[in-house]
Amino acid sequence: MTKKWDVVIIGGGLAGFVAANYLTDANMSVLLLEKGKRTGGRAKTDVISQQYFNLGPHAFYKKGKAKQIFDELGIKLHGNTPKLDGVLVEDGINYNAPLSPFGLATTKLLNWKERREWMMILMKLSRIDTEKLTGLTLKRWVETTANSKKVQSLLLVLSRLATYCHVPEKASAKVIVSHMQRALAGVIYLDGGWQTVIDQLQTRAEKLGVEVRLQQTVKQISADDNNQYQLILAGDKKIYAKQVICTIGPHALNSILPEEILDNRHKFRGQIEPVTAATLDVALSQLPNPDLQFAMGITEPFYYSVHSNYAQLSDDGKSKVLHVLKYFHPNDITDRKNVKIELERFLERLQPDWRKYEITSRYLTQITVNQRLPQVGDEQMLSSSETEIPGLFIAGDWASPDSILSEGAVTSGKRAAKELIQNEKRSLSANQ
Repeated sequence: MTKKWDVVIIGGGLAGFVAANYLTDANMSVLLLEKGKRTGGRAKTDVISQQYFNLGPHAFYKKGKAKQIFDELGIKLHGNTPKLDGVLVEDGINYNAPLSPFGLATTKLLNWKERREWMMILMKLSRIDTEKLTGLTLKRWVETTANSKKVQSLLLVLSRLATYCHVPEKASAKVIVSHMQRALAGVIYLDGGWQTVIDQLQTRAEKLGVEVRLQQTVKQISADDNNQYQLILAGDKKIYAKQVICTIGPHALNSILPEEILDNRHKFRGQIEPVTAATLDVALSQLPNPDLQFAMGITEPFYYSVHSNYAQLSDDGKSKVLHVLKYFHPNDITDRKNVKIELERFLERLQPDWRKYEITSRYLTQITVNQRLPQVGDEQMLSSSETEIPGLFIAGDWASPDSILSEGAVTSGKRAAKELIQNEKRSLSANQ
């Protein structure tokens, strides 16, 4: 007889494995399907020439909701908190970044009046009730919060640093500011990369009975009149489940659902825009300019940071692993070669003759940093993890009403599992 699983989870990234771990408390049979040759999703870490490269720069909020969930699951995070001493670049000039007490005291970017305004905003930022920002775009919030154009620019720099979002005219102030608060409370660069988190989650889930299958691509999901699910895989193999948690992106989800269930949530998912960027990941034997660890452009949307100063990201722990990133706006017309040249030039400005010390490097022309640019009103469509099809739940960095990035993936994974368990309890009670 064909086995029917209590739950099938689609996707072996953060959201999928967090959901799997919470489902193990409910005495359910759980199958996790991952389309890739290994698990991790966008949290995977690639080992190249004994160097550990995440998919671009990754940082974990020390005091976010995801940290609380990892503590519940016993997931250990090893690494250190980077300092924000560095420079901001404007018109080819480096200014001390006013993101630390030293930077604020010494920067020549701001005059005394701007310095005072920026300091007052930083002091107030952690105390803002973000619920009161509902309905505001980030651009509108910045304009009403700061008088100085330079201070407004600094708020946008900080928002990019905290969220990778470079669309202030569309982005939700409520979501972005909440992430700025978490970033200012400190982040961690992880030893061995983010794969270490995935590996811990997977090991724990499998020990508790979750089955993981790799290279399993779901082509279609359908439900019968009793809301029993049939998943059709590549090669027309079929898997049956009572309930499903889907952690793939919103457009990918729409593509595998039957057309007859289209409703406003389907339309909403189809309109979601991703947050994207280009990244140059580099390992050097040494830094030509060892004092410069962090930099961002003010009007130019560039980022640079040496992650290996705070986390072990190579086998011997001696090399310097750094990331240079360009934040994309949805209206950007990107030319692969030109963007790579831009990233290399930005790095050359900060670390002259860096190529002399290159161990290895990797250029990723367009990575999806987050699958949803958080916009005003999104929370109404994401108030529940259950979709228009009863028993089909969503999780992922796009599926949380008030969080993105790892915060969105981890919290939505837990939420989907908890809502699914409650759904199962109601079903059992109704049948007794």
